[in-house]
Amino acid sequence: MNEELARRMVELETRMAFQEHALNELSDALAAARDEEARNALLLHRALDELKQLRATLSTGGLSADPSQEPPPPHY
Repeated sequence: MNEELARRMVELETRMAFQEHALNELSDALAAARDEEARNALLLHRALDELKQLRATLSTGGLSADPSQEPPPPHY
């Protein structure tokens, strides 16, 4: 009976150690995913800011989206 109890205790301790290891791996993966999401959000905000600046520049006439509105090259 004591051997059976000891075997069951070892099995439970082994399962618990495995679950703790798996939980740590999942926690690390979640932290990495959150870091990546934060980096992606920052990149997206930067890209949107650049797009807004480009649109503002185009709308004020700083650059023309229509090639016919551009002045001729200097060699003409």
